[in-house]
Amino acid sequence: MTTTSYRLGSVEFKNRVLVASGTFGYGDEVADLVDLSQIGGIITKSLSLKPRDGNPPRRIIETASGMLNSIGLANIGVHRFIEEKLPFLRTVGTAVIANIAASSVDEYCSVLALLEEQKGVDGYEINVSCPNVREGGLNFGTSCPAVAEITRRLRPLTSKPLIVKLTPNVTHIAEFARAVESEGGDAVSVINTLIGMAVDINSRRPFLSTVTGGLSGPAIKPVALAKVYEVVKAVKIPVIGIGGIRTAQDALEFLVTGAAMVQVGTQNFVQPDCAVKIAAGIAEWCNERGVKDVGDIVGSLKADASVSILDSWL
Repeated sequence: MTTTSYRLGSVEFKNRVLVASGTFGYGDEVADLVDLSQIGGIITKSLSLKPRDGNPPRRIIETASGMLNSIGLANIGVHRFIEEKLPFLRTVGTAVIANIAASSVDEYCSVLALLEEQKGVDGYEINVSCPNVREGGLNFGTSCPAVAEITRRLRPLTSKPLIVKLTPNVTHIAEFARAVESEGGDAVSVINTLIGMAVDINSRRPFLSTVTGGLSGPAIKPVALAKVYEVVKAVKIPVIGIGGIRTAQDALEFLVTGAAMVQVGTQNFVQPDCAVKIAAGIAEWCNERGVKDVGDIVGSLKADASVSILDSWL
């Protein structure tokens, strides 16, 4: 049987398929629909120091092969998370990664410090790249010095895996990955959503109240693969691939390109148990081909003979 587990720092993931932040709530909402113990890990909905109402409606719209959202990082706040959600998450039998979003570097530090005092949080994913909040978010994610500072300030606060989620809405995402690596980050998540918009031609108004939002779903997979490829070539720390993954084949494309793990996002809204099925599909594909460890296919892409446009950027 193929070995599916993967270790990142102090955390042993039973498989390489995680559920992306913001697409799975805090886990308890889908517990009756999914065997959570079969997922490699749950990345929580973003947590800020205080509760956030997020953006006003309308804040979700379906697009061709994708979805635009402008939720605005609405969440219950870290204190309610500790009191109401974490006790359940301690029972799920899989890794729990807390996603943190903030409006200042100090807020990132405060939220992580509070979570560090609790049992049941195995690591952190730092959201510096949400494209639908007016403060923080994209402003942090498009500034290399800011990403470096956030990583540098957070690193001494924990020995647990520290993952930074990067925006694709920059010219050279590799530069940001290098900044994370240089300041001691354990991994990067690639990519967050792309900036997009949708227009109602009858009212001649944008569908989203914020005009633009974050595009996710199958439409962004080719972009995500290219960004993963760019980052893998630039850093030695693990890359977690995200973007348009619906099937085991999609996930395998990211693994072959060099992603150490993957996250499933928008597809969770359509098929809540898709991460379980994708993990099983990866194992089945490897078993059929005599692959002893899923890690053996990571970065096995045969692209050396061709010249990529990315080579002129790196």
